[in-house]
Amino acid sequence: MEKAQENKSKIKHSIGFKLVLIISILVLVSLGTITTLVSVIVGNDVSTKARTTNFDMAVSKADAADNELKTLRANVFLMLDMLNATGSSGILSRQVSTYFFERNQSIAAVIIPESKELINTRYFVSNEIESTLINDFLAANQEDVIAAEQDQTIILNATPVFDVPMLACFYPYKEAGFDQAVIIFYAADSLADMFGQNSSGSDVYMVNHRGDLLVHSDFNLVKAGSNMAKSDLVIQMQKDNSDNRQVTFNDEEKVKYFGAYKRISVGDGGIAVLSQIQEGKALAAVTETTLRNIYITFAVLFISVLFIFLYSKTLSNPLKALTAVANEIKQGNFNTELFDELNSKKKKPRNDEIGVLIQSTKDEREILNTVSRLTNKGVAKAIVRKEIDFEPHLKDITIFFSDIRGFTAISDGFNKRFGEKSAGEIISFLNDYMSRMVNCITISGGNVDKFEGDAIMACWGVLRDDSLEFEKMADSDPRKKELAQKHAEHVKKDAINAVRGVLAMRYALMVYNKAAEAFTKEHEGEPLAKYKPHIRIGSGLNSGRATVGFMGSYDKMEFTSIGDAVNLASRTESSNKPCGTDMLITEDTYNLIKMDYIKCQENNFTIKPENQKYEIIVEVIPVTFEVKGKGKQHFYGVVNMPNFDIEEFFKTTDPEFKADPDCITAIGPKGPKTLAEVRTLLGIPTPDFGGVNLDAEESKVTAS
Repeated sequence: MEKAQENKSKIKHSIGFKLVLIISILVLVSLGTITTLVSVIVGNDVSTKARTTNFDMAVSKADAADNELKTLRANVFLMLDMLNATGSSGILSRQVSTYFFERNQSIAAVIIPESKELINTRYFVSNEIESTLINDFLAANQEDVIAAEQDQTIILNATPVFDVPMLACFYPYKEAGFDQAVIIFYAADSLADMFGQNSSGSDVYMVNHRGDLLVHSDFNLVKAGSNMAKSDLVIQMQKDNSDNRQVTFNDEEKVKYFGAYKRISVGDGGIAVLSQIQEGKALAAVTETTLRNIYITFAVLFISVLFIFLYSKTLSNPLKALTAVANEIKQGNFNTELFDELNSKKKKPRNDEIGVLIQSTKDEREILNTVSRLTNKGVAKAIVRKEIDFEPHLKDITIFFSDIRGFTAISDGFNKRFGEKSAGEIISFLNDYMSRMVNCITISGGNVDKFEGDAIMACWGVLRDDSLEFEKMADSDPRKKELAQKHAEHVKKDAINAVRGVLAMRYALMVYNKAAEAFTKEHEGEPLAKYKPHIRIGSGLNSGRATVGFMGSYDKMEFTSIGDAVNLASRTESSNKPCGTDMLITEDTYNLIKMDYIKCQENNFTIKPENQKYEIIVEVIPVTFEVKGKGKQHFYGVVNMPNFDIEEFFKTTDPEFKADPDCITAIGPKGPKTLAEVRTLLGIPTPDFGGVNLDAEESKVTAS
């Protein structure tokens, strides 16, 4: 101890941790700063270049589209002038139109309403399109015809009608002094191909004054008659008087885009070519470079830390393991597997501060394990977690007692067979039996109070922090009723869990007896053949108020429960034999749970659906006994919980658990339905209740 204190006084700050921390900070700050600066500078450059490229794309496509439409208009107007010069009929006029369509195969038709109708018959035949669609389209867009006659140039998307890339260009036209309109149906295949030729990744398209999509590389969008009027880019373009501009905008999903547009002269500025590219896509190369730099940063960091780690791992590894173990101990996990990591590979113990800490931690584990065995694992965990104090408290709990029937005869049998070795054999048998019973108690939330020979005492609710201060509140205080109801639910839950745990013991005992029989058969014929006896147990439950806490002297204390409720639980257990049962509950426990979980006269033999999982079948014992201060009362024999799921219960601690098909008749759907079936199942004789005196049994019980 003195040596440990001496070493402890020499302990200084961990060198290994400092080295790793300092190197990590230097690498992260230096390379991180460089990466950030490079990413920002390069990102700005790439962003500027992407904006410029996107803008240039819009300008180039707009210029090309503008030239195309201007050429289209010029060619058509020249042809019309030639027709006017040659007359509206005659062979020469037909030759002019025929020659024109041969030279301009992308022009499907030229229409001057109520004047001329020039149809490129070859185009309609080759594309299997009815020329009558022209009249349908014009009829649907008569207002645009009138607008063109009033000196407006309009371009519409005719693709949805003709099912091929088609623009309808409405131009003002004067003939013989009259204001007329020329409608040119133009097959926009060349424009669509031109817009599709884009290596920059930008999305380029053309819209009219209404936002209708005229040209786009995706034919399906044009065919569907898509409208881009709600696009933020189109909205900004239409509000701005500039012929061309770069903008930034967000789509409906708040994704940022770089945008640009340029108006074309055809259409009085209402028609424009727009180009947009997602910021993330434009900066993808920068992002990739940034990530690569980050990877390099972490690679350098890793190499640096690895170098320091190789130098200081004898410090860092044990400290990490000690920290993890300390956290586990703080949570009550005294036997964590992390203790294995504290085992030094050196043959000699460490002489530094790490060695002192490791040995101290191991000593602490042994102390805590010893304490948990001498008291209770749940109690020990509660103490470590500071969930329990050393002051006694009054608590409403459910108390359990059990013992093995005929244990004296069983002990005599071991003594006769094994002589001096009988003690070890008896303890081995008891440990096997009790470990199974304690498992049921633990799973159901109970805490073992003590072992007395073959007897077990356990309680449910002793570790629950449930103050009774509400009982001192005035009845007018609204919190009193709320707290009282909450407390009652807790107490009721404890009682139900206790019944579940004890019924699970019935199954566990049947499994034990089956294993004991196999064990005995396996060793028969051997000298001093080992065996495990077939046993029956009796158990009793009572719910009530008890004094709970650490009791004893300054040098020896025990966490236990005492009081009349405990005494009655002990008496209940001892009454199983005269009652011909394996499990009894008192009238107090019965009254606590009957309304919600037992079909009885008080609840019209019905249970709420949410409580059916925990339904309990009991039968009243037809003999009364005297309870001090309470008068005559009955015991109730617990028959079964018909909806008890054995595998669900035991899988809480053993995920691989499988129910033994030979023992599932103990509880659950295949369990007994009456006390008579319980007695048959467990081999318990049916008592003659006419000669049973339960008051006489009280004198045989030593109160706890």
